[in-house]
Amino acid sequence: MSPAGRTTLKLCLLASTALAAPAFAQDAVALDEIVVEGSSYETEGSDSYATDLISVGEKAAMSPREVPQSTSVVTHKQIEDGGYTALEEALSDVAGIMILNNDVGRSSIYSRGYEFDYLYFDGLPAPVSSIYGTQPDLSIVDHVEVLKGPSGLFISTGEPAGSINMRLKQATATEFTGYATTSADSNGQLRAEVDMSSALNKDGTLRGRFVAAYGDGDTFIDGGSNGVQSYYGTVAWDVDPNTKLTFSLSHMERDIAPFNGLPTYADGSLIWTDVEAGVMPDWNDFDNETTDAVVAGEHFLDNGGRIKFSMRKSWQDANFLYGYAGSTADADNNISSIAYLGRDFSQDSLALDIHADLPFQLGQMEGNAIVGADWQKVTSTTYTARGSISGSWNLNNFDGASVAKPSYSYSTRADSETTSTGLYSQLRLKPMDKLTVIGGARLSWYDGTVDTTTLSSGAVSTADYDVDAHVTPFAGATYELTPDASLYASYSEIFIPQSSRDTDGDLLDPVEGRQYELGVKARLAYGLDVTAAYFNLREANRPVAITGTDYYKAEEEVESKGVELTVSGELRENLHLSAGYTYTETEYLNGSSKGEDFSTYTPKHMFKLQAMYDFKDGVMADWSLGGRLTMMSGFSSKGIEAPGYGVVDLMAVKTFNDDLTLRMGVDNLFDKEYYSRVGSTTVFNFRGEPRTFNVSLTKTF
Repeated sequence: MSPAGRTTLKLCLLASTALAAPAFAQDAVALDEIVVEGSSYETEGSDSYATDLISVGEKAAMSPREVPQSTSVVTHKQIEDGGYTALEEALSDVAGIMILNNDVGRSSIYSRGYEFDYLYFDGLPAPVSSIYGTQPDLSIVDHVEVLKGPSGLFISTGEPAGSINMRLKQATATEFTGYATTSADSNGQLRAEVDMSSALNKDGTLRGRFVAAYGDGDTFIDGGSNGVQSYYGTVAWDVDPNTKLTFSLSHMERDIAPFNGLPTYADGSLIWTDVEAGVMPDWNDFDNETTDAVVAGEHFLDNGGRIKFSMRKSWQDANFLYGYAGSTADADNNISSIAYLGRDFSQDSLALDIHADLPFQLGQMEGNAIVGADWQKVTSTTYTARGSISGSWNLNNFDGASVAKPSYSYSTRADSETTSTGLYSQLRLKPMDKLTVIGGARLSWYDGTVDTTTLSSGAVSTADYDVDAHVTPFAGATYELTPDASLYASYSEIFIPQSSRDTDGDLLDPVEGRQYELGVKARLAYGLDVTAAYFNLREANRPVAITGTDYYKAEEEVESKGVELTVSGELRENLHLSAGYTYTETEYLNGSSKGEDFSTYTPKHMFKLQAMYDFKDGVMADWSLGGRLTMMSGFSSKGIEAPGYGVVDLMAVKTFNDDLTLRMGVDNLFDKEYYSRVGSTTVFNFRGEPRTFNVSLTKTF
């Protein structure tokens, strides 16, 4: 769908008549400019917490009510109000999303009990692994869209968490415009960002945009630091009124002194020492580089259809060495070992997609068909070194200089290559004005190999993945209850190839995620979107080891089910709101763990609220005041229990003369002590950020 832009109409009234006397003749009278607002896929400048169009989980931009699954959007207005610069910060406001915190850029993102293992850039997939810090800087993103639950129609494989699609900033300006921002926080983080866009030719058919961001400074953990630099350029060319080409290139580098969390006591109880305390040897270091190139061509047909081709090429490199607790702590908070992990990682990926979006009329029924094909290849090489250092260190006054940097060599090299090919189709039909039925299917071919070499001996072990013409169906329906509300239902799937083999030596059937969802979506006055959904997600064919053998059975099944309620948009004029409550239950449906929670790190209850009010008149004119409330029930991992918590953040924005904006905020207003993540008795137990003040100044031009 072509995003409709902002259309300006200037009307002139000419009052004249052939029979009028000269004394009554009038010249043309220019009336005031009339601005006609159309729906736009871009959210920059919309001044809203809602959007009219989304594309996540689809191949075309459409109304959220047309998508029969639970979706959320973090608009550009929300990103600005929240002062977000990292993807996990923006997603922390999304209903049902659980962020397992790590260094900024390296956090894990979960939904409905599963971790997202793919990100999408303008609809093109890219594998993501939190440990390598490849999440993009938000300076290049217009908005973030989230679909929760399996979305296997337009991607070959992956976890059933859902899809996260980032709409990259577009070159849309026909005259020079942009902004420059500087920011700082009380932990020691400093940041600068600049964004410039303009037409590159006289008639504006060629447009360009450039974005750069640089940030560096300390974290709240003693010895921790986090730096990022990001560069992004994009060009759009209107070849003719019906054909558009776009090209974008981005490069990001991270430089981090990483922290891998605290240990626990031997009984698994959490340590509540100073929030700044951590196991941080001075030689902890993490560096990565990510470069992405995206090319897209789109042609609109006379009948309202379109054909689109897009390609994404990505290069990722990461190199790190860091130490963390290798033992539990005693009663005096002493540990007796420090473990370390070193890796050298490189990955190249290429994703291609071509599809046609074709409206049609079948008798009295309106319809739309999407047919397409995609192809993806990912190759990577990973060198790994592990070890431990014995000694005694106290968590209350850890001295990073007291830990000698280990002399290490890589012990293993893993080389992987995966290739996936897919053919997909989706059909939408309206048998009656209020009802739309949706059906689709995908055929997938998948080949993968991982060779792991023990460098000391040269021994090689190989794991193979092979899926031939796997069918992934999709079915859904929407029914218009009123002009502003729709009922929806859907069935969706996704699969994950397996390398384990059964007793006959054959590869196990793929793990399959299947979800039923039923809900209602509505748009209320002032543009407030409301959603209520029930979901039931099951994952089948999970591998179970056969006792006494090296073989497996594909028989374990787990379930995630719950209810999600969301609102986003404007509650009333100038009052922006985004809120959501999610109730989730997960359990094993068979086997020795039957009835137990399988995703213990998923809280049963999550509530999130972000609100901002813009004052237009009176003594508070040009001020905006708002805040955030995040509440979680307790969660756990490997028997380690984290208590539930609630955190309040506040923010205030002052606009001067429409071109200078001061933003001030305080995160964790009441300095609540809590754990945002737990992992095991030695690692991945993270304290929540203490009270932190932040400020930014933005100049627009």
